Order: sequence, then structure tokens, then C-alpha cells
Amino acid sequence: MQKEIILEMQDIHKRFGSVIALDNVSLRLERGEIHGLLGGNGAGKTTLMNVLYGLYRPEKGSISVAGKPLTIRAPKDAIEGGIGMVHQQFLQVNRFTVAENIVLGTPLQQKYDLNLNAEKEKIRALGEQFGLPVNPDKPIHTLPMGIRQRVEILKALYRGVKILILDEPTTNLTPQEVDALFSSLRTMVQAGLTVVFITHKLREVLEVCDRITVLRHGRNVLTLNREEASEEAFIKGMVGDDLDVTQSIQFTDSNLATQVAPSREAATLQVNRLTVGSGAVPELDNCSISIHEGEIVGVAGVAGNGQLELAESLLGLRPIQSGEVLINGRHITNLSTRELLSEGVAYIPEDRWQDGFLAKANVAQNLILGLHRREPYSNGRFLNWSQIFQRCTDLIQEFDIKTQGPTDTAGNLSGGNIQRVMLARAFSQPVRFLIAHNPTRGLDIPSMEFIYQQILQRQEDGMATLLISENMDELFLLSNRIVAICNGAVMGELQRNEFDRYKLGRMMSGVKQGE
Repeated sequence: MQKEIILEMQDIHKRFGSVIALDNVSLRLERGEIHGLLGGNGAGKTTLMNVLYGLYRPEKGSISVAGKPLTIRAPKDAIEGGIGMVHQQFLQVNRFTVAENIVLGTPLQQKYDLNLNAEKEKIRALGEQFGLPVNPDKPIHTLPMGIRQRVEILKALYRGVKILILDEPTTNLTPQEVDALFSSLRTMVQAGLTVVFITHKLREVLEVCDRITVLRHGRNVLTLNREEASEEAFIKGMVGDDLDVTQSIQFTDSNLATQVAPSREAATLQVNRLTVGSGAVPELDNCSISIHEGEIVGVAGVAGNGQLELAESLLGLRPIQSGEVLINGRHITNLSTRELLSEGVAYIPEDRWQDGFLAKANVAQNLILGLHRREPYSNGRFLNWSQIFQRCTDLIQEFDIKTQGPTDTAGNLSGGNIQRVMLARAFSQPVRFLIAHNPTRGLDIPSMEFIYQQILQRQEDGMATLLISENMDELFLLSNRIVAICNGAVMGELQRNEFDRYKLGRMMSGVKQGE
């Protein structure tokens, strides 16, 4: 039986300067479905939904809701048309309560009553109806990311939306929180709502979505019912014929960690009772971690629980309050970052735009950044540009960086190619210990595979890796062991044969191993 069409977008075209972001994209949503919007980095998923929510105006195309044309010039028009959106970055006022955040911008039921009693009752009722319980009086800044996401969803439901857009909603959730979210989404569609679920994670769309649309390079590729869907079809849809699909599927299984037993002689990294931060609540609290030669140790945790502080303290970028860190048997407390690099330490930062990347510089300058005082780039006084350009040309070819050459402006590169520059720079010198922080965030499947291959190849040569990632699939793919961190403290550790999403999720939420 044909379901009612609740929304139709036809021939949406959007460009940014000379870049065509959406090339006549069409989308049809049915009432009471979870519709997955799948695609790699730059496919146009979020751009299409930003058009629907009124954040972008297309050059052409039409939108209709329940068969009636709808002109959307701003989010206000979308909300009045029954469309709400929860962004990856939550739009919240930290010093406000849950209730104040939810009702902000809406008419109060009691105009002169600022205690919001009626509004709080409505919020509690919506939370109970859809499995999204919150305390309306809690200050928003005191809440974990999973609860803050509930607030954003309730903000849309409070406004009476019939179509809810969720942009990468599982990024900062534990497995238990993901299950709870999926249960709430199913309750919503049973009540007649329609959900658009933007993601790049194949496992999630196959688990929760009723229909899935794949975009690539700003164009429609396919739309399938879940019963017709397969990982192979989606991977081929996302990357085209540029990739061997059968090879690609191995990267969706938990089978990439090397079976070579890591050395147990001397630890490449030894962290003992490390504390960072001088406030009442330290950013890192009494952390101990060890990594041996040829071993990949993952660090799992919801964003903002001390991962950045861990990485930067190991690199000498943050002061250590107490404890000790040894790399290759040397105390690093008094070593400069330059000395650490000379010890064979390499770093792939979390924020590729802000840390270690110069958008206005050229590709060559970015490839030698931090290494420019060392041979063969310099004799200690002057840069050897002929050697720099030759070496950078070789790195561009080896790491398949899509650029016009070493003198091309680095800011012109795509996100995937910027990450390849980071990787090429890290591996342009012999590496004994790699710190990789969310190394594949926002990348498409070919770029992810390339980075995995580069790390695994060097692991075979004995490189030790600290893999800090909020992507649990990535941790399960690559790690020999996984350490869970919460509020800056280590909650426990799982060996590879113990890997379990729910055990790890409990520790990520603050439950110590064994409790």
C-alpha cells in the first residue's frame, strides 16, 4: 500500500561560487518513515537539508509539503511548515535551563508568568510520549551530550514539527544512547512523524531506516527500501566505480587489527598517573596507559572527556601537573615539541583546519611545517627549496594528494586531501610513535581506507599508535586494545577478544570496569 507523500523536493540546484553543491537533486519523503540520507564527505547531504530548513536558498527547484507548494526563505518558514532540524553543533544557551532553551523564541502560554510551569508540563509530556525524558529545570551546561541532544529534539517537537531532520545524530553518543535514540525515532514514526536521518554510517541506516537515499557529488544516485538494501549497493553508490567494492567491504568488518603479537619488552609510551589541569576538577585525572612496539591502542570516549588534553600533554603542548610520561624510555616533561619530533613522534590532530594547517600557505609549506629546520629541508640556517619541492612532489604522488602541485594554495584542497597532507607530513620522517586523533572524521570511504592502510603498514614495521577516536567502528577495526575514558579518568580497558559495544559504552558513560 502506497504511503502518503508528506514532502517533495524537486530539482534542487545550489552552488557556492564555481562549486556546484547540489545538481538538480530530488527527494521524496513518506509520512511515518525514517528516511536515511547517505553519502560521503561533500556528497551534499547536509547542504540539501540546509536548503529544506531555510539556511540556504537554492538557485532553482521547488518544495512542497503535503502536496502544497512551500516557499522557504528562512528557518522560521520551515518551522511554520512543520519542518525542524537538529544540527551536529547544538544551538543552546549554556546558562539557560532545559525549559528556557526549548521555549526560546516561542510565545509563552502565560504571557506574564515567567516560571514556565505550563511549558514545563508540555515538555515533560513530550518527553514521556517519545522516550526523551529530561528535567526541565536543569541548567543545560551541566548535562552530558546525549541529554543535550534530547533537548534539541524536544525543541523541535515542542514547535509541532511533522518532519524532523537529524544531522549525524549518533556522533557523540554511547551505544546505549544510540539504542535509546533509535527507540525514540521508531516511536515518533508510529505517531505519524517523518524523520530524515543524515549519516555516513552504513550499519546505522541498515538498522533504523525504512528507506535510504544515496547522494554522490551533489547528485541523486539511488533510493532503496531497507529490504532491498545491502552494504555493497551503498558503498558502490557512495564511491562509484572508483573502488573495488569487495575490497571495501572488509573495512566494515572488525578484522583489520594485526595478528602479530606486540612486543612486551619496552613500552614505546608509558603514562603513569598523569594529571593535567589545575582546577578543582582536573582535565586528566590520574591516567595510566602503556603502548608497546607494533601495537595500536584505542582511546574511546564521548567528545570532551579529556582526549584532547591527553594528546596535547603527550606532545608537550600542555603542562603536566603530576605523574610521568616516558616515550622510548625518556621522560618528556622537559622536552620541547621539536625534540619529541626528533624522537620519532608524529601527530595527526583532531581539527585539521585549526591545528597544524596553514590555509593561505602552499601545499609544500604545509608538508614541511614543523620539520622545516631539519634535513633535507634545511641546513639549519637556510631552506633548500629545490630539495623541498622535490620531496613534496614525491609525497604528493605517494599519498595521492589531489592538487596541482607543491605551489598550489593549501586552502583549495578538500577535507580528505587536507588529511592526506597531514598524514604525508607525519610519515615523511621515520615514526616510532603516532598520536592520531579522529584521523578519519568527515572523510569519504576511499580516504578512510587510505589512512587505515598507511597506519597498518607502519604498524607492521613496529610503529606504536595511540588512536583517539569517537568512532567506535574505527576503534574496533584497528585496535589491539581499547581504553575507555570519562571525565578525564580511565574507566577500564578491553583486550581485542573482549571487545563489546555495550561494555565499552558503559565505561564511556562513567561506570568503572567490573562495577
